Amino acid sequence: IPEPRDQQGHRKRRGSRGGRPVGLDTDDYKNRNVIERRFCHAKQWRGLATRYDKHAITYRAAVLIHAAIAWTRTLSDAP
Repeated sequence: IPEPRDQQGHRKRRGSRGGRPVGLDTDDYKNRNVIERRFCHAKQWRGLATRYDKHAITYRAAVLIHAAIAWTRTLSDAP
């Protein structure tokens, strides 16, 4: 999404005090986006979203189970 012109001007005026970081690494940001999308996908899983079990160990186990399921799905999609 392109940034509006007025916001571009505000960021230029603020300089290093605001806006995007000076040393923004686009490759690292792309990798972060992949991780955030995967995490949001995990949060939508019914076992984690309902969270009937309030114990941390059980919640961690559900996260690991979901990760294993997602990993096996990606392995089965590979040629």
